[in-house]
Amino acid sequence: MPYEEDLAHRIRELLAEEVGVIEKRMFGGLSFLIGGHISVAASGRGGLLLGCEHEETEALTAKPHARPMQRNGRPMRGWVFVAPEGLASKRALRAWVQRGVRHARSQPPKG
Repeated sequence: MPYEEDLAHRIRELLAEEVGVIEKRMFGGLSFLIGGHISVAASGRGGLLLGCEHEETEALTAKPHARPMQRNGRPMRGWVFVAPEGLASKRALRAWVQRGVRHARSQPPKG
């Protein structure tokens, strides 16, 4: 399933002022990388994927419409999936995107 173009456009608008953002199709979605790290991605399943600190996963997934990303049926710490319902407003999407950007920028750049 291809990612949602409208969500990708909304993310682009929020990241327009960010330096060094690279878009890359990955895992059926469109990822926005900073320093080689995924900040956020428009998921091929709908919704948003973002990276976070492992210790933040539980608190972030307690928020409405958020859950741990799963791989092979197992939750992955350090990754959060936000359902489309949690991204309806610009304010809500901005908060998630900013969190993903902070996390990506906190990591050492990939060489």
